[in-house]
Amino acid sequence: MQELTTSSQTLTEIIDRVAASDHDAFAQLYEHVSHRVHGLALRVVRNPAIAAEVVQDVFLLIWVSAHKYRVALGSPESWIFTLAHRRAVDRVRSEQSSAGRDALYNLKADAVIPDTVDDTVHHTLMTESVQRCLASLTTLQAEAIKLAYYKGLTYVEVAEALGIKVSTAKSRIQAGLIKLREAMEADGYDAHSR
Repeated sequence: MQELTTSSQTLTEIIDRVAASDHDAFAQLYEHVSHRVHGLALRVVRNPAIAAEVVQDVFLLIWVSAHKYRVALGSPESWIFTLAHRRAVDRVRSEQSSAGRDALYNLKADAVIPDTVDDTVHHTLMTESVQRCLASLTTLQAEAIKLAYYKGLTYVEVAEALGIKVSTAKSRIQAGLIKLREAMEADGYDAHSR
């Protein structure tokens, strides 16, 4: 690697080489400005781990968009630090939005009224009806439904667990659910009453 200098001309040349997919130039650019990019990101996000992620994002962005840099629009440092600042601000907004969603979810979760006796009885009767009616399904349908609903597996995971095609798993589950609903209605449970 060449010795690093701080001139804008040298950085412009390095960015031109990065635009041409020169890995050595990219390493040189990283070595030259990554510390300052990290410092800027850290001042904005105030979290060292997130700042490191921002630096990684910025250098990935530089690698894929170096060909867009134009000297006439500003110095290489201005371009790089503008990218870094924007990425850091985006990350702060994203973190704040996520925190806001979490707070709203927790607020709503805390507002849930505890089950009444009626709800508990209904749930118990429904569970007993489902267990009785599962016996009316074919073994293959019951097995697929149990994997999907009791174990929480996706269609793909059910297919892998049973060694069948995904379309076959979907068909078994859907046909089984139709048969299960009919059996539960015949058992006296009305799925639409709740």
